Amino acid sequence: MNPLARTCCAVTASIILLSASIAMSAEKEQKNPVTRYWMSVETQNTSIPGMSQEGMSGIQGMIMGKVAGIGPKRSLFLQLNSPKSLPAAPEANHDIPAGLNMGKTLPLLIPEREKAVRGEGAEGKMEKPKMRMLLYWGCGETVRPGQPRVLDTEKMSMVEFGKAMSGRTGSAQHPPSMRAGWAYAEWPNRKDHTDVPQSGSLRGDHFVHGNYTPDIKFIVGEKHDFMAPVEFTSTKGGLTDSITFQWKQIPTAIGYFAMAIGHNEKSGETIIWSSSDAQEPGYGLMTYLPPADVSRFIREKVVMGPAVTSCSIPRGIFKDAKGAMLQFIGYGDELNIAYPPKPKNSTKPHEYIWTVKLRNKSTGMLPLGQEEVKDSRKKQEEQPTGEKPAGVPEQMKKTLDKIKGWF
Repeated sequence: MNPLARTCCAVTASIILLSASIAMSAEKEQKNPVTRYWMSVETQNTSIPGMSQEGMSGIQGMIMGKVAGIGPKRSLFLQLNSPKSLPAAPEANHDIPAGLNMGKTLPLLIPEREKAVRGEGAEGKMEKPKMRMLLYWGCGETVRPGQPRVLDTEKMSMVEFGKAMSGRTGSAQHPPSMRAGWAYAEWPNRKDHTDVPQSGSLRGDHFVHGNYTPDIKFIVGEKHDFMAPVEFTSTKGGLTDSITFQWKQIPTAIGYFAMAIGHNEKSGETIIWSSSDAQEPGYGLMTYLPPADVSRFIREKVVMGPAVTSCSIPRGIFKDAKGAMLQFIGYGDELNIAYPPKPKNSTKPHEYIWTVKLRNKSTGMLPLGQEEVKDSRKKQEEQPTGEKPAGVPEQMKKTLDKIKGWF
């Protein structure tokens, strides 16, 4: 999976430990095991209205670990679980449509098991982390009554803090994985990890086949192709103001969610804001969500509807942060196929041979406080040092490094 997605959509290590007690319901399995195939599809984009290509490259380089090309990125993660015993030379492939522009087939490989290293992983006494967080929520120009909610580990138990930070999550999803008695294969892998072209399309016929899986044939239509990228059309307001951001409507999105994070170096406080009308930190929503969950969260005014194209962050909540990062997600529809299809109006038990799930999302990032960034760049350019101004202002670099370190 793309490092940008891993960085932006994961919770901090501390929050992961505190939220680990959330119950996960197990998937219901029929009497006879079914071969399961999942396609996790994503479009990622870092959008900075008004920033030069030089500055954009610098920011992407810090976030992704290397300077990558500008523009939306498409990613694909394929996972196969089969209950069949592995042959001596296991082989499986996914024949893809010509429009994906990645050749004729993608090899599905069984991951190599990593050998445990002795002497590592010894458990020590875990100290109680010191954290103080200010939670804000809701689109609007002013801070709503009763906000912020203050979370402080020195004044709360770990259970209380973890419960407050866990927030809402979608229905439990269990993609294919390495498990006893099952074959597991995936792409990308050590044999092939080709980048998906920006123009690549999933539309057309798909065929998964091999010597330990049944033949899986299905069609992907326009509705379940790669989603359009998140494109912010404008941002207005600095960190001391209300920040209004607008985006292009994504044609196949079924809902949107946004959250922003900043850090006050002086006080040590982390500021978190989400677009939800109800109190919601947002960590559990920055990922794939089933359509039923998206619809439910829209009714609960937690997720924005697909027709919404603008939102405002309340005035001044990041005024002492000297920089913040907005994370945004557009949820896509799911494609679910089971074979053989169950006869209509049948009340008899039905056994499937294989199932396919294609899930989709489009994510974006936007550094906030661009007016401050522009002022900093202007001052750098006016300095008579003869040196070329940095692609990213130093304060923004420190802020991004700090944000990157939280995840």
